[in-house]
Amino acid sequence: MLTRLLSGDTPRSLPLTLILLAILVSLALAPFLFPGTRSVDTAARICVFIVLVASYDLMLGYAGIVSFAHTMFFGMGAYGVALASIHMGRGFDALIVGTLAGGIAAAALALVIGLFSLRVRAIFFAMITLAVASAVAVLVSQLSGLTGGEDGLNYKIPRALTSAQKYMDEKLFGVRVNGKLLNYYLVFACSTLLFLLLLRIVNSPFGRVLQSIRENDFRAEAIGYRVVYYRTAATCLSAVAAALAGSLYAIWLRYVGPDTTLSFEIMVDILLMVVIGGMGTMYGAVIGATLFIVAQNYLQTLMGAAAEGLEGVPVLPLLLNPDRWLLWLGVLFVLSVYFFPTGVVGRLRGRG
Repeated sequence: MLTRLLSGDTPRSLPLTLILLAILVSLALAPFLFPGTRSVDTAARICVFIVLVASYDLMLGYAGIVSFAHTMFFGMGAYGVALASIHMGRGFDALIVGTLAGGIAAAALALVIGLFSLRVRAIFFAMITLAVASAVAVLVSQLSGLTGGEDGLNYKIPRALTSAQKYMDEKLFGVRVNGKLLNYYLVFACSTLLFLLLLRIVNSPFGRVLQSIRENDFRAEAIGYRVVYYRTAATCLSAVAAALAGSLYAIWLRYVGPDTTLSFEIMVDILLMVVIGGMGTMYGAVIGATLFIVAQNYLQTLMGAAAEGLEGVPVLPLLLNPDRWLLWLGVLFVLSVYFFPTGVVGRLRGRG
């Protein structure tokens, strides 16, 4: 049963299995295990970015397509929900319409980019996607009447998904059962289903063809596969999954802006998560997103505590100053690439 649920792609390593189970349990019970606004928000971001990173790995790790436009599709899903909620009101119908509109728009744009650009060499396609993504980001910033410009958009979601809606007077294991809790489990459930769907896609005959194209596109073309069509289909599927992740992020945040969905910094973060977890492995998205977002949210706090504990020791408190957390995050990334050249998943599977 479990093997079928995972599409036959089991972790194949005891340490990897234990790590994935720990992450699953932690995310499933996050509001109860880690109570507090910051920790639950971190867990929700991990859920969303697991889907976002997995969708990007479908292109990069399985199809061998290098794209810098993934945050553009992510932003389409987010802005779709935001605009629908503003113009249709705070109902579930607005969330559904916004999600569908964002997904369709992302698929259509990915189709156009794929058909016109995937015939060129990889580096030129990457540059084309970077140019398109930059143009869209500038357009969103300038159309302030529609998108809110640099200030972004604030909007209301259904009351049933906000902390104002209480479902029980008493706390459940010390946690208030309200709309915010329901909102978290909506994000968790949808992210889990999307991840399992992506896992099914990469382990289907379609996914096998993508891997053969990645290894040798000339040979795949020679035996009858239309390489451009398969790559375009992979790009569209990846774009739709990224847009759906953006929709979930918008429902959770209740705010959308260029910095939260369209910035190139997010694109770099996605690349780092893919490399850390392991390219060409859906489980790499789980581990990469979890490690990166936890470090991004708590490394500065840990460094501050370490600096206080080492006060009086020469040099170390200065090096561990919380303002230098980005430096140490970069050091951790370099070390992870050095010691795990195939990613955490590749290394653990190699040992398993």
